[in-house]
Amino acid sequence: MANKKILIVEDDPDVLKGLHVRLQANHYDTFMAADATSSVVEARKYHPDLILLDLGLPGESGFVAMERFQANPYLATIPIIIVSGRNAQENRARALKAGAKAFLEKPVDTGELIAVIRQTLGEPSEPEKHVVTSGI
Repeated sequence: MANKKILIVEDDPDVLKGLHVRLQANHYDTFMAADATSSVVEARKYHPDLILLDLGLPGESGFVAMERFQANPYLATIPIIIVSGRNAQENRARALKAGAKAFLEKPVDTGELIAVIRQTLGEPSEPEKHVVTSGI
């Protein structure tokens, strides 16, 4: 079974690298964008299974990116999880009302991040354990 694809939209290179490493370690393929405009281009190119979206992007905000994803029939069904540290209380309600599946506040805990991603993608909460037995 192929790994699920996740587009990470984040302008901070350190946060981007941290998310990439954590997702790769949990068997997700990642693609990255640093602003709203390139996020739509990358989403059209790779059609990810899920988008992790920061709200505080250079130029246009993550809310603008969400509107663009939702306005595009090819991208509208991709679930979006917000990962942001900006005005968390205010933006949480706005993001969820706008269609985000979840809102995670930075710095995000790895266990919580992976649990929310798995839940959003309809995956088991823990990876299946494969037991190897001999032919006895």
